[in-house]
Amino acid sequence: MADKPTSGEILGVPYNFERPSLGRMLSAYWQPGEGMLVEKPFGVGYTLNMANWRSWLVVFVAGALLWQQEKSKAASEEETVDEPVEVIVDEDDE
Repeated sequence: MADKPTSGEILGVPYNFERPSLGRMLSAYWQPGEGMLVEKPFGVGYTLNMANWRSWLVVFVAGALLWQQEKSKAASEEETVDEPVEVIVDEDDE
């Protein structure tokens, strides 16, 4: 059986299934001079380059949105009070 490649590209999307080392993991997420997205050290696709300021902006915005969602979720749970509901039935004489 032929050896299958453990890294490469499929339809322009990179993949890498080589066993990751600590050095490769660290260097993949910190690449000064590169763009915001870099190839993942293990798996398929791209990841954020933490050496790029735009990546920190994305992380900050995602964190703020998550915080806002959790805050509104907690507020809506506090507002939900189980109270009896009055139902009025209007019976028309026909």
